[in-house]
Amino acid sequence: MHKGLAALAAKIAKALSCGSEYVVTQPVELRILQEMSEAEVSEFAKSHGWRVIRRLGGRQIEFYNDASQRGF
Repeated sequence: MHKGLAALAAKIAKALSCGSEYVVTQPVELRILQEMSEAEVSEFAKSHGWRVIRRLGGRQIEFYNDASQRGF
């Protein structure tokens, strides 16, 4: 597991429990995700029930709750 990933996951989960998206723009948080491959970031998001979108060449990463992962 990448250093700081657990703390970032907790921050994203908290933000998504109150809102529809979490945009990672802080350099420290971006560095954690940029050290991971795209497949690792996608798997990280999927394992938490989120979708991930990279924007601006990876300088902005957005997480959303994945509606297809919800149990109805």
